[in-house]
Amino acid sequence: MRETAVGGRPVVRYRSPVLDSARWQGFRFRDGDIVISTPPKCGTTWMQMICALLVHGTAEFPCELTSMSPWLDTLYRDRDEVMAALEAQSHRRFIKSHTPMDGLPYDERVTYVCVGRDPRDVSLSIQHHMANIDPAAVARARAASGGEQAAEDVARRVREGAEPGAEGFRRWVENPAPVTQAPASLRYTLHHLRTFWDAQELANVVLLHYDDLKSDLAGSMRGLARRLGIAVDEESFPGLVRAATFEAMRGRAGQLVPEAGMALWRNPRDFFHRGSSGQWKDVLTERELRRYAEVTTECAPPGLAAWLHRTHPLPAEPLPAAPQN
Repeated sequence: MRETAVGGRPVVRYRSPVLDSARWQGFRFRDGDIVISTPPKCGTTWMQMICALLVHGTAEFPCELTSMSPWLDTLYRDRDEVMAALEAQSHRRFIKSHTPMDGLPYDERVTYVCVGRDPRDVSLSIQHHMANIDPAAVARARAASGGEQAAEDVARRVREGAEPGAEGFRRWVENPAPVTQAPASLRYTLHHLRTFWDAQELANVVLLHYDDLKSDLAGSMRGLARRLGIAVDEESFPGLVRAATFEAMRGRAGQLVPEAGMALWRNPRDFFHRGSSGQWKDVLTERELRRYAEVTTECAPPGLAAWLHRTHPLPAEPLPAAPQN
């Protein structure tokens, strides 16, 4: 049977030097599988950790998080090895993805989980994330997986993505690359979230907000457990919640960072940098915010935009035009 995306539509292919959604083709889902699909820096590792805690019912894991919840889309690892590892898993599987909903094969037995975050915070988080990556290590990992020609492009994108402050934010906002090339950009972030926003009425699609995880982690974990059909053990649950806090995860960075063992990170603890909301207010000027609002209005329906920015709303009226030189 030909694989289709949600709604019976053809699966959209997303490709970049580090990701190819076609790696999902032929993957054999099991009843109860969980796909964690978020845009970059929207709480992917956090949601993997929460799912690991709920699935296993303990904060003591037998292996690194990236082994329990492999990133199937990534070109860093051999696809056959990832597929074999997933096939060998006996626990309920929870699989990482950065592919939008319309690029994933749809199966009613699977729960698809996405996390949305204020994109302004996403951009600044990406800057720090890229600055913490060793471009040479990334290039080596990509070359080792059969992407010699892409290795330098990967390293270049890491260097560009680490451009700090307002200049880096403007590059991220103005990135014109098609969303199917899966760049770290405002347009891609909004597109990814929109594919889940449009499918959120389905019983097996879960869309959570990053700020809800921050303000009520215990309540958010209980709600997710209900959606996943996982019974919460009241005696152990407080310990699971503590293990999912930002501080606790930073303390276990070596076990929890993505692609642990590849030495991609200059400092694994810095992967869990701040995780705060509203950090953009100290960086962005009226000019950047005006342009950001224009692109967001162009790319996101009003309901999605309001949901993403509910803590720090976009202005009701357009910001005044920047002065002309």
